[in-house]
Amino acid sequence: MASQVFYRKWRPQSLSEISGQEHITRTLLNALANEQVSHAYLFCGPRGTGKTTTARAMAKAINCLTNGKGEPCNNCAMCQAITEGNALDVIEVDAASNRGINEIRDLREKVNYAPNQARRKVYIIDEVHMLTNEAANALLKTLEEPPPHVVFILATTEAHKLLPTILSRCQRFDFHRYSLADMVNVLSRVCQGENIQVEPEALKLVARGATGSLRDALNLLQQLNTLYGNDIKLEQAQAMLGISGDQRSKELVKNIIDRDTAAGISTLNNVNNDGLDLRQFHREVVEFLRLLLLVKTGSSDSLELTPEDTKELKELANKASLSQILKAVKRFGQLEISLDSYSTLPLELAIVDATLLEAQVKEEPAREVAPEPVSRKTLPPRASPPPPEQKPVKSEEKKTISPEPPVTDQPSVAEKPVIPKPESEEADPLATGSPIEQLQQQWSKMINEAPDGMGKTPAAALMRSARPKEIADDILVISFKFPMHKENLEKLENLKMAEKIVSSFMGRPCKVRCIYEHENNHLVKAALKMGARVIDTEGT
Repeated sequence: MASQVFYRKWRPQSLSEISGQEHITRTLLNALANEQVSHAYLFCGPRGTGKTTTARAMAKAINCLTNGKGEPCNNCAMCQAITEGNALDVIEVDAASNRGINEIRDLREKVNYAPNQARRKVYIIDEVHMLTNEAANALLKTLEEPPPHVVFILATTEAHKLLPTILSRCQRFDFHRYSLADMVNVLSRVCQGENIQVEPEALKLVARGATGSLRDALNLLQQLNTLYGNDIKLEQAQAMLGISGDQRSKELVKNIIDRDTAAGISTLNNVNNDGLDLRQFHREVVEFLRLLLLVKTGSSDSLELTPEDTKELKELANKASLSQILKAVKRFGQLEISLDSYSTLPLELAIVDATLLEAQVKEEPAREVAPEPVSRKTLPPRASPPPPEQKPVKSEEKKTISPEPPVTDQPSVAEKPVIPKPESEEADPLATGSPIEQLQQQWSKMINEAPDGMGKTPAAALMRSARPKEIADDILVISFKFPMHKENLEKLENLKMAEKIVSSFMGRPCKVRCIYEHENNHLVKAALKMGARVIDTEGT
């Protein structure tokens, strides 16, 4: 006898054997007992949750020669024929490969024929959402008023793609993903039947890696059995699944909580150098951050954790604020690692962002004030008016450094040191030189260093393609080379964000007006100063 894969060999043969979906099996058993079987059912849910298995068990229960009003006996000729897939009156249709209107027309013609052997004909249509619109509409009338000897069972993973008229003609049952406990119980029974010895933690790891799909879990178990035989250890399961054993994922989270950027990047690169799957490692980090978030919010009672893990998470949660953990969860949770790229850069950027962003925001005011004297010194070579006035200042500074005593100039230099200047400039970062020249020179810096993440918004991206032209009466005029960029920035949400960025840099509320590059004559400028707005550019 040819060997079978585990998920087929250990497929439940009756409704009561289907674990994890009791809310569905109980309803179906009650319908069978009360002879209230519907003419059409719709089984919805993720892959590997038992939709087709339940449909076959239901077909046997309806046509069982021994009972017919409850569980199938699995011993009569009809039950055995359905189990082996030889029953002529139980027809399984794969809608993914038979999705056209011709196939559905053929089905409608055959529906009217009486059953050959069974009490009722049962049509199991899998992946029914793959039918074309024409085929789905052709199925509607038959679903609404099928012959009394026919039962339809439709199965789909994407119920939202079905026509509402099909949904309204069926009794709908939603299959849930298997819980970790249910999957471990099923896997344990299979291991006993196959005489496989598996460490409990390895079994949990397999169940967790299947993400709620029992079929995937059974496939992973069979892979482990094929690779390592009948004695499976935790380390072997970790090696096959490409999992680091949670240790370095925990270590990385500890580095993030301690704001130790260097240690976090070092941990990540060690993981990469050891050849571990970065996508799997990323999932482990996100899962551990999630557990940390739930513990911090006082929801640890709902988690299946050992006392040791709970203690470790609580100690780590006490070292961090809720906002810090939340920021890390969002940053790593939104990260997408490409399937064809194994670069560590996305994870490294996430580590830096999660460890330094909050401290950087707190230090921003001081960092903006301190560099002003440097930018003031670099300004004179570009601007023509200042040099004659600044040359004496440079000579006076040299006099203060030299030991020779020209005492008459010293009080004036001492009364005007360089340090107080930033205090007077703190209110207005453009106090030195021409405002529009300063804006033109620091345009990219203003956008990139905008606070509260404003530099990463669509408005900031559009502003990078613009150039400041003029500022007057707190109205900044910026020009674009492409009309599309101008129109997109003029959208209300983007324009408000642009004004926030400029106002934050200027230190006072400012408005932003957009023009095309060729809208540069003096009449347009004068009109814009008076509050006008460009509504048409033809003829300019």
